[in-house]
Amino acid sequence: MSAVVTNGHGSGGAPVALTKADFQSDQETRWCPGCGDYAVLAAVQQFMPELGIAPEKIVFVTGIGCAGRFAYYMNTYGMHGIHGRAPALATGLASAREDLSIWIVTGDGDSLSIGGNHLIHALRRNVPIKILLFNNQIYGLTKGQASPTSELGKITKSTPFGVADHPFNPVSLALGAEATFVARTIDRDKRHLSEVLRAAASHDGAALVEIYQNCPVFNDNAFSALTEKETKDANQIRLTAGRPIRFGVESERGVARGPDGGLSIVDVADVGEDALIVHDPSRPDPGLAFSLARLADNPTVPTPIGVFREVHRPVYGRGGTVRGTPATDVELADLLVGSDSWTIG
Repeated sequence: MSAVVTNGHGSGGAPVALTKADFQSDQETRWCPGCGDYAVLAAVQQFMPELGIAPEKIVFVTGIGCAGRFAYYMNTYGMHGIHGRAPALATGLASAREDLSIWIVTGDGDSLSIGGNHLIHALRRNVPIKILLFNNQIYGLTKGQASPTSELGKITKSTPFGVADHPFNPVSLALGAEATFVARTIDRDKRHLSEVLRAAASHDGAALVEIYQNCPVFNDNAFSALTEKETKDANQIRLTAGRPIRFGVESERGVARGPDGGLSIVDVADVGEDALIVHDPSRPDPGLAFSLARLADNPTVPTPIGVFREVHRPVYGRGGTVRGTPATDVELADLLVGSDSWTIG
């Protein structure tokens, strides 16, 4: 796949076709053999030329963790920030440079632990950044401690009696923060991963993509129910806009509303296709998307993947969301040197 750009390459602004090689840096890729990060890196490098944006107009910002190395392997501008602060760095950059395509690559520990506040506020503000959240349900770089997405009861180096805290669901967290684009995909499914990346890239505003990413050393096969040939058809609930939500080896199962108004998994033969939920990620109310996000407690059971929500609202710092002129001297004086006493009631 290639695209033609007219800025940043060639002499005199002559059009130049971009390829995957234009986005591959000269750094040696260093992750553990079999790590899901390799698959995501390859998919991103393959997809980037489709944007038609020169590498020098793209920035990758990362935090601490195995995902943090991503910035070194992209032949773009990049910054390797401190733990959890990638959304803050990217927000500042997006506020100052509207001409850049800004991507964050982060892990479940980096973004949902020390970086949790930065993440939810970047989503709430609808900052024009794309966030790839690699979720392997473990701290990989520091050698296998429990992360904010580790399942209850999991024995790790930091939880010898088992994880006692209820884990975060990154998709429902993002929806709760009023993110305008929220999706989930899987490292081993290149086609689906690329489709979701395209959708995120075309979204005008903040986009969060959770990527189930296998850690073969410290949490191997955590997502095998969704990735292995023998089980994936029975467990991947693929969300497609405008289509009834069906899944299964022969699409024999689906998602419908239960008597209590909640969502449940049903046999289509028992309820009929008309009873199934038709997926609509453009609904302004995130309630249905949130219910879909909570359909699976963990990725060992039927789990939705795809775009949960894609709506439009003004982008942070753009589109007339703030007034065009600063406060006047009179307005500032009223605020700064006004009365020191107030009358109540």
